Amino acid sequence: MKFAYRFSNLLGAVYRQGNLNFSRDGNVVISPVGNRISVFDLKNNTSETLPFSTTKNITCVGLSPDGSLAIVVDEDGAAVLVSLITRAILHHFHFHKPVSSIRFSPDGRKFIVTKENVALMYHAPGKKREFNAFVLDKSYYGPYDETTCIDWTDDSKCFVVGSKDMSTWVFGAERWANLIYYSLGGHKDIVVGCFFEKDSLDLYTVSQDGTLCVWESDTELDGLILKKSQDKPKDKVEGEEGEVIRGKVETAKEREKKKNVRYKMMSKHFFNKEGDFNNLTAAAYHKPNHILVTGFASGIFHLHELPEFNLIHSLSISDQRIASVAINSSGDWIGFGCSRMGQLLVWEWQSESYVFKQQGHFNNMASLAYSPDGQYIVTGGDDSKVKVWNTNTGLCFVTFTEHTSSVTNVTFTSSGFVIVSASLDGTVRAFDLHRYRNFRTFTSPRPAQFSSLAVDASGELVSAGAQDSFEIFLWSMQTGRLLEVLAGHEGPVSCLCFSPVQSVLASCSWDRTVRLWDMLDSWQTKETLPLTSDGLAVTYRPDGQELAVATLNGEISFWNPHTATQNGSVAGRHDLQTGRKETDKITAKQSAKGKSFTSLCYSADGESVLAGGQAKFVCIYNIKEQMLIKKFEISCNLSFDAMEEFLDRRKMTEFGSLALVDEGAGDGDGVSISLPGVRRGDMSSRHFKPEIRVSSLRFSPTGRSWAATTTEGLLVYSLDGSLVFDPYDLDLDVTPASIRKQLRLQEWASAIVLAFRLNEKALKQEVLEKVPHEQISVVCGSLPDIYVEKLLGFIATCLEKSGHLQFYMTWAQNLLMLHGQKLKNRSGAILPTLQALQKSIQRHFDDLSKLCDFNMYNIRYAVALSKQRGLKRAAEEETEDQEEEDEELSEEMSEASLEDAEMML
Repeated sequence: MKFAYRFSNLLGAVYRQGNLNFSRDGNVVISPVGNRISVFDLKNNTSETLPFSTTKNITCVGLSPDGSLAIVVDEDGAAVLVSLITRAILHHFHFHKPVSSIRFSPDGRKFIVTKENVALMYHAPGKKREFNAFVLDKSYYGPYDETTCIDWTDDSKCFVVGSKDMSTWVFGAERWANLIYYSLGGHKDIVVGCFFEKDSLDLYTVSQDGTLCVWESDTELDGLILKKSQDKPKDKVEGEEGEVIRGKVETAKEREKKKNVRYKMMSKHFFNKEGDFNNLTAAAYHKPNHILVTGFASGIFHLHELPEFNLIHSLSISDQRIASVAINSSGDWIGFGCSRMGQLLVWEWQSESYVFKQQGHFNNMASLAYSPDGQYIVTGGDDSKVKVWNTNTGLCFVTFTEHTSSVTNVTFTSSGFVIVSASLDGTVRAFDLHRYRNFRTFTSPRPAQFSSLAVDASGELVSAGAQDSFEIFLWSMQTGRLLEVLAGHEGPVSCLCFSPVQSVLASCSWDRTVRLWDMLDSWQTKETLPLTSDGLAVTYRPDGQELAVATLNGEISFWNPHTATQNGSVAGRHDLQTGRKETDKITAKQSAKGKSFTSLCYSADGESVLAGGQAKFVCIYNIKEQMLIKKFEISCNLSFDAMEEFLDRRKMTEFGSLALVDEGAGDGDGVSISLPGVRRGDMSSRHFKPEIRVSSLRFSPTGRSWAATTTEGLLVYSLDGSLVFDPYDLDLDVTPASIRKQLRLQEWASAIVLAFRLNEKALKQEVLEKVPHEQISVVCGSLPDIYVEKLLGFIATCLEKSGHLQFYMTWAQNLLMLHGQKLKNRSGAILPTLQALQKSIQRHFDDLSKLCDFNMYNIRYAVALSKQRGLKRAAEEETEDQEEEDEELSEEMSEASLEDAEMML
């Protein structure tokens, strides 16, 4: 399946809201990102986004003690039971009200859900075979306001619930005779965290105003007595020993045991406050180490040892509110989530160092670009940052913050080591990926806001289009000087693109033209292509023989740049299928007439084009047939605006839509109507519900994946992760048995051909690795031409993850040496395969070069150490020799002096 792209990863966002969780071994952080779940492996430094999604943003995640199950709940209370082993959804459930927290019991048999002022206890799924996975056991009432937090005792006998009414309630998970419920006061603000001490009923409660209360229970966990049946005793005889119930004697000691559990406040502590804004916002407690971690609205966190309340550590991680805190099982690593910054940090408090530090674009992402080898993706955002992401790990490894306004466009040079970015601050900057610095800054004679950018194939010419002056500026990368200002457009320049094979620049403008500028002939206009509407995007085919242009009327037109003639067009307005915004007064069908594609990209083979715009869909069109091949829905998150096609009738009142009703009381508070003309969400306190849209699209150079910058983040769709059976030239005799028979007969070439006809990855790898090393060149020479390219592509994918480096490199070398001329004739088609091979080799080269450098320094250290020891040994031997000589000399002198004395006598 050529277009069987599946969602692969979500980059550009690491945390939005909700609670963080560590895995059972403590090496993995599970973070909610919008309506998806991202898993960050801290040991291997990789990230993965799970393939499922909820209908709205996730607010809380509950993890089972064995780490195999997770319950994910969104803003509306819709829950999903997920297997973290198979990454599959097992069950859907709806709590019908927003859920504030969810927690499994330590034994994994129950879990508690708090919504409004009720705590609901359910049987944990999987422990008992039921038709319904979520079976309600008991409902616990007590708090008068919303519940905020939960904690269990270590033996799962009791649990505690904190509330917004400043009270804390202790409930029995079973029917205990001496503990039904117990209410604790003592706070003057919302209870943020409540924690049991290890193997005890003693409690710690933390409130929003920075107060910690330490509570001591007069009963141990063993002292809880299970309630017996409600039947009254038939015979009751009083005596000196005690009460006789049903013939049994109850002693005074047992009566003492039956006393109700009571709590006493032992101490009250206050955190250092820096003004009213510094509320305590998140807390976590590690029971074995007795460490309490508290996060504040000012971005400061404290580590205290309880119950003495000794301050271990205090640090400010940002100037924004800490939304979530979690501690791993060993107590060494602490995870922090800052929702406003989109930041996720893991701090090792003993060594005082960051284990993990990632931050996404906390505003919209405007553009992206793949590196020539497909290993890196660079993104630019409205937060004026340029970030570089590794496609293998899914993590950002460098952030450039030199721009002072929104970054509108980014691109790589052909070498892959230089990133160029354009911004509304009036500068175009070049960044070096070797030294991670801004080494060139290009500016215009008059201040201009740059909205488009292009770099030529040689990496020497940098061009940027201005929004306000309608001019195109050309600079030299070597000198940084302005070479030329190209004037001629009568409207803002929306997009620029250099030809991959010629020194020709194509510029697209709102003046309904595309101009082709010749860089070799005095920068003159070579051709002017007339458009039917305002031009929004232009791109060249990888071989430079065709040009695709997206216009405001929703059309994509294809042009021959040499003859300036139009080859065809695609009407894509009806394929966008935009949704209706909450504040729209017209239907989705009417608003779709004003929508269009704003980003275009050719596939690696140039046969199809990828298009996206102001909608939740990305379309792939076949150029030759001029028809839609496939449509991808990039998001189903109803927390974004313009997602639903029809208006929700439940939001309609007698005054019209609720979204259009001003809820303010006249003092400016509670206004939810967005400002007119605001597309990207009003960032003030008025209204923030961003509209779903695709701002930029790119195919990877290998053609195996494509990426899109959207309101949700940077989405990567790939062919590699999908389990698709796609045989080639299949016949009745092509079976795994016949392939293994050819292997036994040592018919290597025919076995490879059969394996590629069946196209099963595991079988292909098995066949290849059975071929003896010395037979590789013979097998490569006898392969049919059609299978050479397929084998080369397969080797490129295997080489990326396999440890048999020399084996697969030998295959690649022999194929390229023996079939080089034939492959050269099909250079256009074979290019993505070669780029995939280059990407795999480059990755191994980077890993090995780091290892070799490290070993080289180790060897130098060992040599220096041995030399030092040799010198030390030589010095010791020299001193020993010197001492022996001195002793001999002294003996000779003493003998001589004795002889002199004898002579004198």
